[in-house]
Amino acid sequence: MTDAFSEFILAQAKALRQGDEPPETRGEWERRRATLLPNMFSAMGPTPDKPCPLEPKVVGVIKRASYHIERLVFQSRPDVWVTANLYKPAEVKEKLPAILVVHGHWRGARRDPVVQARCLGLAQLGFVVLAVDAFGAGERFTQPALGTYHGALYGSTLWPAGHTLLGLQVYDNRRAVDYLATRDEVDEKRIGITGASGGGNQSMYAGALDSRIQAVVPVCSVGNFQAYLKAACCVCEVLPGALRFTEEGDVLGLVAPRALLVINASRDAYQFSPKQAEVSVDRAKRVYGLYAVRDKIQHVVFESGHDYSKPMREAMYGWMAKWLKNQGDGSPITEPEIKPESSDDLACFGEGERPETFTLLPQYAAREAASLVNRANQLAPKHAEDWESTAAFARGELRKLLGDIPKSTRPVVRLDKTIPGDEVVTTNGRINGESDLFINFSLLERPKRPEIQPVALALHLDGRMKAMQHPVTVELVKKGWLVATADLRAMGSQRPEGDIVRTAPDHNSTEHALWIGRPLLGQWLFDIQQMLDWLSQQPNRDPKRYALVGLDQAGTLALTASALLPERITSVLAWNSLSSFVTDRSYADGTRMSLLAPGILKVGDIPHLAALTAPKRLIIANCVHPNGQRLGERQARAAMSFTAVVYKALKSPERLSVFGDARAEDMPALL
Repeated sequence: MTDAFSEFILAQAKALRQGDEPPETRGEWERRRATLLPNMFSAMGPTPDKPCPLEPKVVGVIKRASYHIERLVFQSRPDVWVTANLYKPAEVKEKLPAILVVHGHWRGARRDPVVQARCLGLAQLGFVVLAVDAFGAGERFTQPALGTYHGALYGSTLWPAGHTLLGLQVYDNRRAVDYLATRDEVDEKRIGITGASGGGNQSMYAGALDSRIQAVVPVCSVGNFQAYLKAACCVCEVLPGALRFTEEGDVLGLVAPRALLVINASRDAYQFSPKQAEVSVDRAKRVYGLYAVRDKIQHVVFESGHDYSKPMREAMYGWMAKWLKNQGDGSPITEPEIKPESSDDLACFGEGERPETFTLLPQYAAREAASLVNRANQLAPKHAEDWESTAAFARGELRKLLGDIPKSTRPVVRLDKTIPGDEVVTTNGRINGESDLFINFSLLERPKRPEIQPVALALHLDGRMKAMQHPVTVELVKKGWLVATADLRAMGSQRPEGDIVRTAPDHNSTEHALWIGRPLLGQWLFDIQQMLDWLSQQPNRDPKRYALVGLDQAGTLALTASALLPERITSVLAWNSLSSFVTDRSYADGTRMSLLAPGILKVGDIPHLAALTAPKRLIIANCVHPNGQRLGERQARAAMSFTAVVYKALKSPERLSVFGDARAEDMPALL
């Protein structure tokens, strides 16, 4: 059963790209290109209306016999600084071609010896080279050190505000090209880009979207989007909703008619394997053929693991020489002698020297998030009529960003044998979900139940077993409630294998859902609706007491479900759940990436989602800051002040309860 969700995602992706044939004519491709570009930019997230001043600053120079290395910074967005090194021949007598080098997931970021090697090789072969740290990596990480990682919960701080790490990197690379164009040594009409792994991913997108880049060499990074659904990829490689409008072959095709060399390794991971890359490269070759420039695209495979090895670099040197210097036939060029510098010597800042105004990735995310939250706060109603139109619009926008939420289907349930007990009677079963998925559930009740029972659907993101053992569930059963717990898709017994990456427990399932444009937060609403529909059909239930209980992080899910599935629910409890999506540091370890639906802050923060429950009974108990700390009573009430304003406007303030230190035994009576 643990593979069911992965198979579902793969089937959805295949259906989205069914019948997606390569273009037959150049005109057909140009029309496709005209829609593909805005879709890609939209998926990557917003960019500034106009570029800010670069304000470059060279902070030091290393002089070697045949080349010089500058340590420099430049500004890509207001107060967002890019740390970089510029390599150039020691003697420059004319304008030279330039190469932007992006690093990928190497321990030392732009200063890693593997990255330095190609920079030093290119500089000695007559190129100007700019190596930049990606946002959140190298000197742009919160605490710079070897092996820091800008993915998982660090990079996903961007999602609620509608930004993506991929989009920020592509924009940084655009600004890097802007900077190269200002250099006296650089011929701005002869610029290339290369990188491996995540840097190869950046190279592909930057090359596809910036026509100033004339030669593009992605290394150990090209596969196809559907192959990514069978692997773990970094947050920086995710383009939300991409499979709804394209596949990777068309992204490569956007480079045409400029030069493109794709390098793969024979022993690389599945998603970057030569076989998967060949699917995309063959499609791109069709586009190059429409421009009659088939000689400008090439795919080579090296006997190697995931790397940017010397033979790969030498192939890149030859390609860049042919298309940027008009030298040679594109065959590999022998690499000059390489002597990497120490990481400290290449650093722009010594320890403790980085300016306080240096904006880090989570701080940027918080800045963008705060702007959206302020906008949402301005919609605080003064009376019920104000809120009705606001809430209707918010619900519509929330449905859009959560993707397709299919209508629930007729519940088909299989009940297993009931397990009797002195305190609790347990009945296990399963109900049909979407497509071929099933929802495993358990029903808990007292042996001697009331004639008419209140019903609660209690959810925990670790699954039904965790929900069954939770103190709130135990108290509800004691007080005569029928409590249903369920393993929604990708949780509990349905959790895919290998879902954990770093400190994110649902990394892969979250990312795979985003690729098909259906965030898990939205997919779960179908499962909840199925459970509610079936529970409502059961005899001897109290229709006036149907509670949705979100335990721990599932509180956010409960609030979202209450906003969009109002028919059955009469009361909602969010217990120990997030108070906000906004944080200026990485989310606490264990935070579910699935709750961070891209762009959700355009609708509002958690207090704004909670307000969509009004005027139903709502209990917010023991809210938790994104850093993992529980809020006190006063802090909790302050955090939920917008929700309180809405309940007051709807003349139902008594239906909202916010607690900083609630007790589980008090919850049944409050619901």
